Amino acid sequence: MAGNAVGLGNFLRFPRQAVANGGGTFMIPYFIALLLVGIPLMWVEWGIGRRGGQAGHGSLPGQFSTLWKHPVAKYLGVMGLFNTLIVLIYYCYIESWTLAWTFFSVAGSMRGLDEQGMKQFLYSYQNLSDPSVHAVWVPFLFFAATLGLNFFVVSKGISAGIERLAKIGMPILFLFAALLVIRVLTLPPAAASPWEGLNFMYTPDWAALARPSVWLAAAGQIFFTLSVGMGTLSAYASYLRKHDDIALSGLATAATNETAEVVLGGSLAIPAVVTFFGVGAAVTIAQGGGFDLGFISMPLVFNQLPGGAWVATAAGVMWFGLLFFAGITSSVAMATPALSFMEENFGWRRQKSVAVIATLAVTLGALHILYYQRGFLDEWDYWAGTFGLVVCALLEVIVFVWLFGPDNAVAEIRQGARMYLPPRLLRFVLTWVTPFFLLVLMGWWTVQEAIPTLLMRGRAPEEVAVRWASRGVMAALFVLQLWLIRLAWRRRAAEGRPL
Repeated sequence: MAGNAVGLGNFLRFPRQAVANGGGTFMIPYFIALLLVGIPLMWVEWGIGRRGGQAGHGSLPGQFSTLWKHPVAKYLGVMGLFNTLIVLIYYCYIESWTLAWTFFSVAGSMRGLDEQGMKQFLYSYQNLSDPSVHAVWVPFLFFAATLGLNFFVVSKGISAGIERLAKIGMPILFLFAALLVIRVLTLPPAAASPWEGLNFMYTPDWAALARPSVWLAAAGQIFFTLSVGMGTLSAYASYLRKHDDIALSGLATAATNETAEVVLGGSLAIPAVVTFFGVGAAVTIAQGGGFDLGFISMPLVFNQLPGGAWVATAAGVMWFGLLFFAGITSSVAMATPALSFMEENFGWRRQKSVAVIATLAVTLGALHILYYQRGFLDEWDYWAGTFGLVVCALLEVIVFVWLFGPDNAVAEIRQGARMYLPPRLLRFVLTWVTPFFLLVLMGWWTVQEAIPTLLMRGRAPEEVAVRWASRGVMAALFVLQLWLIRLAWRRRAAEGRPL
């Protein structure tokens, strides 16, 4: 579960969001959202998964139908298949960058590059029409290698594959991050001191808390960082026994993730960039995007570390290595709901399910490589990886709390708990506070982002065409999954299996 939660967002997206939204100002609504939205949603997904797992369902369509005995319930669960499959494909493409940059660090390919050279190094990789640095086949090679590693792991199953990866990858990730944090915090001052970066992270501008955008950015980050609203947590939780403790386990998962994100992620990239470029420049870099921070600024920092080439190489390998392990422990989780759905409802063997999903990922993933510069990936990231997460989370709360019943939901979460959860407080938060946060977040995003994104104002004609094609592929996958759900339930009814 912790491997699922700890991902690229902890080390790329969080520093960017924190810096762009005022550092310490961002941290206050961030922790409030963690308590009122993140942890309650974590418990909701664990409860949905464990309850559905007792009925033999490892994905959201079946889990919803277990909680709410209505024909439409299973179709609402399509979001738990759609979001994970969409995000899995483009996430693996971004994950392949971290594998490539780990290799480039070992090879010393970025050594001695200035800021313009580092930008060109990244942009040439992202743009196939610009072979000035990277040959056209290079992104395809690392994407294929990343997919191969992911599906090799999931083909081994939960215990022999995913759990073994997490037991190896998570300690390496934390070790690399801890070593880098120690090195960053002991750097001699350049443009600033590394402690000025930490001071920026934890000194709020109280007046800026009146800006709604800071609160919404913080709530949005909680979704990304805990992997809620995707269906992966409930898929893993379906393997639990009836009296396993989900309250303490869910809290421990959130705590592990926050340690990786706030303690390590926040103490690594932000102080490093502030040390060499200053606070003002760090804010400008953050506003340029998480990829600029992780793939341009951090390698520039490593090139300036005292100790020469071998120190820069070691730092680069550890930075991009920890990103890769953070990515792969999350991406293997994203494959789990679709695999569980096919195996449980159609009787497929694990190898067949893996082969079908892998073929789909390779085919559609190639489109992201070909049309990255024209926004093909951006559409998937927004509609499934951003807006879709809130939609799915809201459906989970509606089904688990309002339709299954608040008392039943609270009892399910508290069952087997070794920690005390006040039932009245938990019921109030789940019934009113968390849904309110979700509705406000979804409403704000609809007005501020979803409508402008949908209308594509100001986009070049060739980009508009690609983005509509991207949406068309997503829509086709969505309809296909709805049809598969209908087919699965007809098959279950014909075989006399529980619906």
